[in-house]
Amino acid sequence: MIRVLVADDHSMVREGLASVLAADGDITVTATAANGAEALAAAGDGVDVVVMDLSMPVMDGVAAPRAIRAAHPGIRVLVLTSFGDRDQVRRAVAAGATGYQLKDAEPAELRAAVRAVAAGHAPLDPRVAGALLPEAGDADAGLSAREREVLRLVAEGRANKQVAAVLGITERTVKAHLGSIFRQIGVADRTSAALWARDHLSG
Repeated sequence: MIRVLVADDHSMVREGLASVLAADGDITVTATAANGAEALAAAGDGVDVVVMDLSMPVMDGVAAPRAIRAAHPGIRVLVLTSFGDRDQVRRAVAAGATGYQLKDAEPAELRAAVRAVAAGHAPLDPRVAGALLPEAGDADAGLSAREREVLRLVAEGRANKQVAAVLGITERTVKAHLGSIFRQIGVADRTSAALWARDHLSG
C-alpha cells in the first residue's frame, strides 16, 4: 500500500484527489494539508509520497519539497499543478520534487505517477518535460562530431564504460565530453541530456 499525503490549499481539490488516488485500492491518503507548512508537519513515517500543489500559501510547492526531503529523505514528492512553464518546472525539480504532473492529467495517469514516484522513478508530464531542456536552437547546439557520438550512446542508455569501449576512448575522456555536452546544451544530468538528444539529434 502506498501512503500518500495530499497538499492543496483548496479543500474540494484535496477531497477530489483523495477519491481519485484511492480508486484502485493500492493507494491510500493518510493525511491532507492546506499548505506546505502543514505538509511538512504532517510528513513522517506514515507517508511514502506527498502529492503537492505548486502554488500554496505559507510555504509553496517549491520551498516545501526541499524542507520535506531534508527532514524525511525517504519521502518522495510529486508536484501536481496547473502551471507548465519552464521556470516553475525547473524550480520544483531543483527543490527536490521527484515528479511533475499537471492538474488536468487523467485519473489513471495520476495514480500511475504516484506509483512511479513511490518506486523511485521520476515521472514528468510529457507536456512539461521539455521545460527541463534548453530552448530549441541549432539542431546540435554546436556539439563536435565526437560529442554527438557520446551523446547518442548515452541516449541509448549506455554507461560511461560502455561508451568508452564502443568509441575506443577512456572513461575519463567520456566524462570530459559529457561535462562539455551538459554545458553546451544546458542540462545537468544524463536523463535530461538523453531527452535533449532524442529531440535534437538526427540520424
